[in-house]
Amino acid sequence: MEIADWIILGGTLLFIVAYGLYKTRGSKNVSDYVLGGKEAKWWTIGLSVMATQASAITFLSTPGQAYHDGMGFVQFYFGLPMAMVVICMVFIPIYHKLKVYTAYEFLEKRFDLKTRTLAAILFLIQRGLAAGITIYAPSIILSAILGWDLTVLNIIIGVLVIIYTVSGGTKAVNVTQKQQMFIIMGGMFVAFFFILGFLPQDIGLDKVLKIAAATDKLNILDFTFDTDSRYTFWSGITGGFFLMLSYFGTDQSQVQRYLSGKSVRESQLGLIFNGILKVPMQFFILFVGIAVFVFFQYNSSPLNFNPSATAAVKSSEYAQDYALLEQAHQAIEVEKKTAQNRFVSALETKEYTSIEQAKRNIAKVHEKEQQNRDAAKALIKKADSSAETNDKDYVFIHFILHYLPTGLIGLLLAVILSAAMSSTASELNALGTISALDLYKRNTANLTPEKEVQVSKAFTLLWGLVAIGIACVANLFDNLIQLVNIIGSIFYGNVLGIFLLAFFFKFIKGNAVFVAAIFTQIIVIIGWYNDWMSYLWLNAFGCALVIILASVFEVFDKTLKKPPVNA
Repeated sequence: MEIADWIILGGTLLFIVAYGLYKTRGSKNVSDYVLGGKEAKWWTIGLSVMATQASAITFLSTPGQAYHDGMGFVQFYFGLPMAMVVICMVFIPIYHKLKVYTAYEFLEKRFDLKTRTLAAILFLIQRGLAAGITIYAPSIILSAILGWDLTVLNIIIGVLVIIYTVSGGTKAVNVTQKQQMFIIMGGMFVAFFFILGFLPQDIGLDKVLKIAAATDKLNILDFTFDTDSRYTFWSGITGGFFLMLSYFGTDQSQVQRYLSGKSVRESQLGLIFNGILKVPMQFFILFVGIAVFVFFQYNSSPLNFNPSATAAVKSSEYAQDYALLEQAHQAIEVEKKTAQNRFVSALETKEYTSIEQAKRNIAKVHEKEQQNRDAAKALIKKADSSAETNDKDYVFIHFILHYLPTGLIGLLLAVILSAAMSSTASELNALGTISALDLYKRNTANLTPEKEVQVSKAFTLLWGLVAIGIACVANLFDNLIQLVNIIGSIFYGNVLGIFLLAFFFKFIKGNAVFVAAIFTQIIVIIGWYNDWMSYLWLNAFGCALVIILASVFEVFDKTLKKPPVNA
């Protein structure tokens, strides 16, 4: 990185922190601190909701997901627009009518204190883990690529977020996320157009699509009913729908965004705005990954994009074997470029037979490349069993650092760190709110307005430190964006079921819901551990299970309490 990159990176991050502090100083009461004084307009809500979900993981991991597996991941979001409609029609009017500060406050009004507390604790567990991962995700990748110390990176990102989130609360999160979303999307568009500009002169957007299609990267829809398949149309509109309904409807990190709206209408418009733009945004980010894939058909790429994994095998007894695989990889890259050129030439002739033959040649080379990469992963694992061989999360950052010009590297790194800060800020804001209001205040004597704000700030700070701690001991799994969604799916279905019981099953009381929720959470964790189904289906499974169990327990309880009939 050059001095210009450091100036752009540091200036962007410091501007966000300073702006958040300046715009939100002096919260007088808990309404100001937790709900931002209920002043947010619909576009602020919409951008804040999008920024909360779009963490650094989205911009690091999603392009790599598309590079390896194509566009099919976009099906994960197909249930989102439907979820937004349900939340606008059911959740938002109830929350605003009851004037709640948190989603779980409603559960006590409907059921009892123990059900509210249980739901709050489930939220704290899963969102606390996720907050640590949203800090860890960019840190582990930037540390591997740039050689920076991982712990120091975790602390820097965490401290920057803590400064303005503790100081300004929800309003600070909302106002900074508007700036962050503009930086994030602006940076991604600039990167995309640079990728297209780096391709050979005769490769326009139309040929990019055809080259990607030749290797099945543009297969968006999968209508199979295989529950073991992670991303299908059906898992998107069912499991994805339940996940989005629970995330946006019951997760305080999102609920707090639209509870800060000036009115029900502003909150609803904000969520509809998110529902309309979120799927195209994810589609575009995936397509950036497709463009990177096409770029590497004409330019050299490493055998494995994870530099720390490569360093591990090169310093081991398998170094010579790995060198042979790298030589084979270089030869395959020459074949790959030749195959692409023949395919483009065939497209110019518009002869069906030539085009199909060229596509088959591309498929053969692609298969050979994949086998060589798999062999490299196996060798890395032999050299170091703890090394992360899955390099999806390193693809985009490798492109940024090795091919983008000075200045733009700093901007794209600012995009990644801004995204980390935006999602982490929302999570800490929500964690602090739930801890202060649903647990501490609810079980403590009445607090003064000033004390409520102080307690909320203290818990926000505490969770910030916890998140940094989790980030420092975290480990990298399969793919970061999938890891966050897996953690959510383990808990979200159960919590969503509790809320649906509260909304629509008026005959069911708190005791039945409380017991059903505990049983459901245990069963879902067992199901996930034993891989009963793809993680997306866990959302629908958990939701249905808690509703069924609560109904059974309520009927059973009423049967036991029913007085005997005299003979």
